[in-house]
Amino acid sequence: MTLLLGVDEGTSAVKAMLFDADLRPRAEARRQKELAHPRAGWVEQDPEEVLTAVVDAIAEVLRGVDGDVVCGLDHQGESVLAWDAESGTPITPIVTWQDKRSQQVLDELERDGRAEEVRRRSGMPLDPYFSAGKLAWLLENERAVSRARDAGTLRLGTVDSWLCDMLGAGFATDPSTASRTQLAVPGDRSWDGLLLDAFGVPGDALPEVRDTAADLGELRHPDWPRALPLRARCVDQQAALAGAGCVEPGLVKATYGTGVFVLAHVGDERPAAGDGGLLPTVAWRVDGRVEYALDGGVFTAGALLEWLSRYLGLADDPAALAALAAGVPDAGGVRVLPALAGLGAPWWRSDAKAVVAGLTGRSRPAHVARAALEAIAWRVADVLAAVAQQVPVEALRVDGGLTRDRLLLQLQADAAGVPVAPGAVDATAAGAAALAAVGAGIWTSTREIGERVPTGELVRPERDAAWRRRAHEEWRSFVEDAAALR
Repeated sequence: MTLLLGVDEGTSAVKAMLFDADLRPRAEARRQKELAHPRAGWVEQDPEEVLTAVVDAIAEVLRGVDGDVVCGLDHQGESVLAWDAESGTPITPIVTWQDKRSQQVLDELERDGRAEEVRRRSGMPLDPYFSAGKLAWLLENERAVSRARDAGTLRLGTVDSWLCDMLGAGFATDPSTASRTQLAVPGDRSWDGLLLDAFGVPGDALPEVRDTAADLGELRHPDWPRALPLRARCVDQQAALAGAGCVEPGLVKATYGTGVFVLAHVGDERPAAGDGGLLPTVAWRVDGRVEYALDGGVFTAGALLEWLSRYLGLADDPAALAALAAGVPDAGGVRVLPALAGLGAPWWRSDAKAVVAGLTGRSRPAHVARAALEAIAWRVADVLAAVAQQVPVEALRVDGGLTRDRLLLQLQADAAGVPVAPGAVDATAAGAAALAAVGAGIWTSTREIGERVPTGELVRPERDAAWRRRAHEEWRSFVEDAAALR
């Protein structure tokens, strides 16, 4: 029997999960990764640490495994690095998706009058979140990068292309990843010349863009008992879309991790960028056929609970903070704007800062904790309101570590006004494995993924529409005021 291996290279951890051919979990391993903040607004990771985490997690789940294994790899999307093509040595850290250093590059595009054409072709706002600005910043500011470019040995890419290059599968990426860089028109087969020119990124230093699910080579390492056929490679949120069973138009998921990312499957026609600040993105490309999604990101979720716990000392850890929140009936007037990495959709305010407001002498840590959970739920509701302008939202499928908390699920159902359907906590790794099954020909199409994905008991709204309209208006007013603070 062929086993399916899903490798989730997420922002804060690497998870490797082994599944049987019906997507039932068999084994898993996890390795934490450190985030560094060398300057205000900078967020980095050590590429060698990430590579070691992937290698070690895979080695652990493969111990004692007999039979064939096919692998799917997902990764943290817009994060980038540079390395030397000849030696494989990283010449920059991984500059993660939360990093804001490229704002100066984007400001220059605005001054030069090229910003509107970039927005039109890419379908994305100018924001440090995307890869293009980060790569342009590295080319302009890191001498080792410019030296490698001059020597003809420079490689630039997202983390998937780095891992595949180091582990023997070649220097390549997929269309879901390319669509997140702002260097490609979503759905096009390769990089876009105008966008490359606008950001000053050399196309010959970027990876080849191949199908998401197909024969993508083999991953190898001396610590593993065998080579692994790589049969899928994509962005983590697109993997989670598959892992939530959202493989047909109209199905919507939200993955709750470091941030919360909402994706709605919209079929095989490329959507336009809407007024609601949503991003047209590639879900996956299989046998040359592209399927699309609308994307809306909440950049701070689990990271907010971690920050309140670890750095403000409100609880021992995020789980304890959530338990604290359940001990009070409401937030006692406290409001939190979860903007440690700026505001994503539909606001797109990269300059926004996190805010805690409404404190009084009666406020306690439990009220702040409750306000944090409410803030996450309302930010997701902001995105879903924009999604509903283009795709009917009848239910929300949810996954990720935060969805273990029943209070958050109830708050989310109330804020969104739709039933919330919890799925597998590890939908991202499951989705990578499921796409690998498609790429290996074990399943005939992505539609078969939906047949194998279970959902839990629905959490239904307990608040009525009148309450929701009033409360959402109050929340939006708070966001506008808080985001304007400097």
